[in-house]
Amino acid sequence: MLEMSSKTNLLEQKLYKYSLQDVDNPNLYRDIYPYDQVPRVAFNHRRVPMSMPEDIWITDTSFRDGQQSVEPYTVDQIVDLYKLMARLGGPYGVIRQTEFFVYSEKDREAIQRCMDLGYRFPEITTWIRATREDFKLVKDLGIRETGILVSCSDYHIFKKMKMSRKQCMEYYLKTIADAFEAGVMPRCHLEDITRADFYGFVVPFVNALQEMSQDAGIPVKIRACDTMGYGVPYSEVALPRSVPGIIYGLQHYADVPSELLEWHGHNDFYKAVANASTAWLYGACAVNCSLLGIGERTGNIPLEAMVMEYASLRGSLDGMDTTAITDIARYFHNEIGYDIPVMTPFVGRQFNTTRAGIHADGLLKDAEVYTIFDTRKILGRSPSVMIGKTSGLAGIAYWINDNYALEGDEQVDKKSELVTALKDWIDEEYAGGRQTTLSTEELETKIEQLSGGRLARL
Repeated sequence: MLEMSSKTNLLEQKLYKYSLQDVDNPNLYRDIYPYDQVPRVAFNHRRVPMSMPEDIWITDTSFRDGQQSVEPYTVDQIVDLYKLMARLGGPYGVIRQTEFFVYSEKDREAIQRCMDLGYRFPEITTWIRATREDFKLVKDLGIRETGILVSCSDYHIFKKMKMSRKQCMEYYLKTIADAFEAGVMPRCHLEDITRADFYGFVVPFVNALQEMSQDAGIPVKIRACDTMGYGVPYSEVALPRSVPGIIYGLQHYADVPSELLEWHGHNDFYKAVANASTAWLYGACAVNCSLLGIGERTGNIPLEAMVMEYASLRGSLDGMDTTAITDIARYFHNEIGYDIPVMTPFVGRQFNTTRAGIHADGLLKDAEVYTIFDTRKILGRSPSVMIGKTSGLAGIAYWINDNYALEGDEQVDKKSELVTALKDWIDEEYAGGRQTTLSTEELETKIEQLSGGRLARL
């Protein structure tokens, strides 16, 4: 059968319609996932075409998946973070949606207060238990879309749900029918898709969803969930681990349009960001993230990372205010008490800090030598150095200028008397057996003494 593809504008063959394979025993892919060994990456050398959508965006799960992994946020904290997220996403909605729980009075108060702000973006969506009562609750709140868990691997179907594939599929379809009946757009979270039988269960199930969607006149969104972080971004990797293969298959064999296709990944194997970018490149409009990557186990895709990926791939921030990233990091540290690892890209206290004297010398001459971009402009943070036994005169001069905000003729260089005197004192400290870096308080006290009070402690 030949059909004109609206995506490629070419006649394409639709030779086969995948049917549910209702097997007696679960397919656990033991050759790929032996469990007592590191999972293996299998290649089949089949390439699928890159097909980035015209429009791509970010969705957020900080108040759902993220909040499950930390002490629950207060209503005020949720509202404050929502405001910061809206500022970061900008007026064009690059951060398009964020999802909330609706279980408790606190959840619903947070939703209402965020809705009362009147922001167009991020749109508020929900995640619920798949019951008629919860669908009605979502509808009554005036929310048009909700997430529903539809686990799709045999690990979940056989081991957790204790069902056959056929029983599970029928159960899911009945649940989605309840959502359509309530007039709510379902977002189907295909949990554990990177261990699922893609053509034996996933594609037939999504095809059935598409038919129900057409009958109901309500779109259905598909979120491909790499729940365990098994996804692999490389070309020519075999399913079920291939991110390109999953995105291509959902589009080509299950007819999911890009604007209704979303990727949700975890970072268990350090591939969360690469997999999310790959999902964009191969046809998903949306990638689902959380602030600072906070989420189950090793975390979700860091939202701030995908802001940078967006700008890298598009060549523009498209109205996003990236200085909000720094304010978000400070809010987590100061107001929530969340301990961000200091080396975390973009948000850690030392992500643009150098300890090596030779690097500090480069920073002193031109910050571009040793910084990834203009961090002052993009993140509202200056590059910095730490003072230790390898800092050298250049590092000390840079630290003084940065710490005291000295500009123009007030700046010191590595030949300044203050710098050489401080260097002599630092050398004496380490000659006496010190191993740790010097604290800001120690340095400021000594500088105040050596400068005769000209540079007082801040």
